[in-house]
Amino acid sequence: MDTKFEEINFLREQVRSLPPEERAEIERLKGQIARLRSQMEKNLRPWDQVQLARHEERPYTLDYLSRMFTGFRELHGDRRFYDDRAIIGGMARLDNEPVMVIGHQKGRNTKERIYRNYGMSKPEGYRKAIRLMQMAEKFSRPVLSFIDTPGAYPGMGAEKRGQAQAIAFNLRTMAQLKVPLICIVIGEGGSGGALAIALGDCILMLEHAIYSVISPESCSAILWKDQKHSKQAAASLKLTANHLLEHHVVDEIVPEPAGGAHLDYDEAAGLLKQSLTANLNKLKKLDSETLLSRRHQKFRGMGRFFEE
Repeated sequence: MDTKFEEINFLREQVRSLPPEERAEIERLKGQIARLRSQMEKNLRPWDQVQLARHEERPYTLDYLSRMFTGFRELHGDRRFYDDRAIIGGMARLDNEPVMVIGHQKGRNTKERIYRNYGMSKPEGYRKAIRLMQMAEKFSRPVLSFIDTPGAYPGMGAEKRGQAQAIAFNLRTMAQLKVPLICIVIGEGGSGGALAIALGDCILMLEHAIYSVISPESCSAILWKDQKHSKQAAASLKLTANHLLEHHVVDEIVPEPAGGAHLDYDEAAGLLKQSLTANLNKLKKLDSETLLSRRHQKFRGMGRFFEE
């Protein structure tokens, strides 16, 4: 992806050397494209949001890490079985603030996707995540988690090694951590696999991300016995950022560049960093007892429902 950005920068330099009238025409076309994108975004349906959240060139955790943080040092392993590469984590600095960063990581090509298990963590990944969170608590470092997964890995080996238990243990431990915890849904927030690192003081969600208890395809397969109704299921699940903000599942929607985060990594990272820094500064002013109390109240009162 960095190679593509280098090519784009090269083309931008070439444009600067064009005659003024040609540069003016290019700017006019760029403005027209921006207006069309803006008009398109206003008419996006839930299924369209699903496709954007899954876009293969959407920035992943490592893309944000390289643009928002300095001094990142990855830490490996759960100290029990092995190092699950679907979840990465380590110490870093957000400006001058020492933090612990944890997140799902997918892959760009087939080789990387197999290496990262398509961003679907096994129990070892969740145990690694909670080990790093407890380390952050020991050294009084805030925890920032980036959520982007279709869900927890459903393989037989993962089930045998305690997948559900690992997720449950994460939820219990995160509820008790005495340091600020900010969670960001940057792409797909799939079921318990996402929730396992998403219990925090502040839940941010990118504009075109999704967050749901089940995928539209799986929901369709259960309710209609096929996947032909995935679009209808996506609308019913209320999985978009606007729906989730309305129902108090997330606290803030982070805007994306026009057309989606995949079109401008730098701008997407800059917008997210602004929101992240502002919310972290607020949480740092609270003592640990207040943090725990607010976190408990937040998740006890989360969500709304209605009856017909």
